[in-house]
Amino acid sequence: MEAEPQQPVEQSVSLQDCMKLLKGERDEQRLAGLLLVTKFCKSDDLVSLRAIYDAVGPRFLDRLLRTGLGKGVVSSGCSENRDAYLQLSVTVLSAFCRVSEIASSEEMVSKIPMIIEVMSKESGLAVLEECYEFLYLVSAASKDGLTALYESGGMKLLAHQMSTLPDGSHLMELAMKLVQLILRKLSQGIIENDHLSELSVIVAAIARQFALLQNAMKFEALHLLSAIFSSEFSISLHDAFRVIQNENWSNHIRDGVAAILQNRVAPAEKFEALILAESMVSIMGEGWLICQIKLPNVQDPIPADRCLLLVLESSRVEVAVLLNELAYSKYEASKSSSSTAETIISKQQKVTIVFSLVEKIIKLISNIGETEGHLINESTFTKVIKGLNETIDVVLEYLQDAKEHALKRGNDLLASVRLVGSYLAETPIACEDKINELLGFMLSVEGEDESSPFYSVCFLLPMLCQMTMKIEGCKLLASSGGYKAVVDCLIKLIGQNKHGVEDNGCIFLACDTIMNFLLKREQFRFPEDESTFLNLLKALALWTENTNDLSVVMMASSICALVFDLTSEDALLNHTDFSSSCLDILSRLITRSLASWGQHMSDVAKEEMDLLEIVTAGYSRWANRFPQIRKAVER
Repeated sequence: MEAEPQQPVEQSVSLQDCMKLLKGERDEQRLAGLLLVTKFCKSDDLVSLRAIYDAVGPRFLDRLLRTGLGKGVVSSGCSENRDAYLQLSVTVLSAFCRVSEIASSEEMVSKIPMIIEVMSKESGLAVLEECYEFLYLVSAASKDGLTALYESGGMKLLAHQMSTLPDGSHLMELAMKLVQLILRKLSQGIIENDHLSELSVIVAAIARQFALLQNAMKFEALHLLSAIFSSEFSISLHDAFRVIQNENWSNHIRDGVAAILQNRVAPAEKFEALILAESMVSIMGEGWLICQIKLPNVQDPIPADRCLLLVLESSRVEVAVLLNELAYSKYEASKSSSSTAETIISKQQKVTIVFSLVEKIIKLISNIGETEGHLINESTFTKVIKGLNETIDVVLEYLQDAKEHALKRGNDLLASVRLVGSYLAETPIACEDKINELLGFMLSVEGEDESSPFYSVCFLLPMLCQMTMKIEGCKLLASSGGYKAVVDCLIKLIGQNKHGVEDNGCIFLACDTIMNFLLKREQFRFPEDESTFLNLLKALALWTENTNDLSVVMMASSICALVFDLTSEDALLNHTDFSSSCLDILSRLITRSLASWGQHMSDVAKEEMDLLEIVTAGYSRWANRFPQIRKAVER
């Protein structure tokens, strides 16, 4: 009972003895004092650590470290004691740096290159751990420390060592914390220009921890990987990731993602797992979602499609939650709330990620029949289609809300249109009633930086092209005014094409949609809209004026032939904004397309026979109303 109050007295005496030794004139005394420090001084006794550091002084500590490295000698030193000096030096330095003022000092920052040199040589795990401890404490204490770590080759060291550190060890934890510090505090440009390959190797090492560990470090790995893949330089990393020789890293991330998504974890952590999934599919392709999963301590094989189903279900839930919260923030929350704008932007960014994942799953499912080796059984396929249908229903409801609130501008709305367009391009008859109601609105949606709808129309073109193959689709396009949006989109695409931005895929989709619409004009109430089709003729003249591409010539001339059915040469020239030079270009266009007909047709011309038939049939109907074109053809 009486011994307990004597404990502080005994420790005080030991500290006093230690301080006397540290302040001694001979190196032997200081060495003995430092050894005592390692015996009794606790790592959380910051007051004593500060007093001890002041007593021994930075110069002796520097000499001791250099002696351990073979670069200097303390007065009692000899070469055979070098390892002991190195161990002692690193031990006390890492202990002193628990005091933030010491860790941020110039003396400690200047030692970073020497500590990295120690780590680069063959050292035991004990010394290595204390070196990592020192680097972390000094780098966390000041920007100078972090800069010194980076400039001394810290990234290269981490890339070299992390793959060899024991899984789940304190060493690995410290290494991951160093990576987190470097990414958080250093600018994008420095990392992107110098160390993309090293960072990709580091990611592979962290991915292994993410897959194998079942403790708090698993979540630290998740947070770190999510931060890397969410960073501004993540796109630049994709190429570096693709050339990593060891493919296990991508398997490890899939295993970790599956483990997170199938367990009860915080919503924020599930979303981080979705960030990883979206990035991995972007890097590795959609097939990444349907590969074998191996989880620690799980003996039975896990179906290869498990990750796909987990990602889809989690994405479906996130879409429902995020769109509901966005709708509330936009339409219900108080407009005076200062956080509303920031909240909306944050949720819009999250929506973009989960939409991207759902879109990639749509692409995967659409390619299943074309790609051998990626077999999904009928049960899984049915579950995926059900999940996608439920997700698209939620998105359409969100667009319906926006329509009812007369809100057409927003990147979230544009992303919603894109997702709907991607799905309906594969299943054009899905959600038919809702699409009939919302088509005109979807074609009017604008992104934040758009002055008029364009991208929304581009996203819907695959669906519109298929939809207008049937008369009901053409009727809907006419009644909703959607045909105007398609024509305006084509005009913009042609303008971009003339300025070097080629997107022939979208151009030809728009052309096919317009052609389908014109070919069936007699089967529905066709709109009387001269100005729209007049502008289309001018754009087609611009597109074909200097081209030798026969597919462009035939597509443009076939549309012109169908538009000429609606008007006459005199009517066109009576419009002040339609010039005779434009008619000259269109005359040459029709002449060129008709000239491709004959016995010596090229293979390309034979492929365009259906378009040539449209031009030929049209010319026979309206040639008498277009004397200038007829004269050019007969010349």
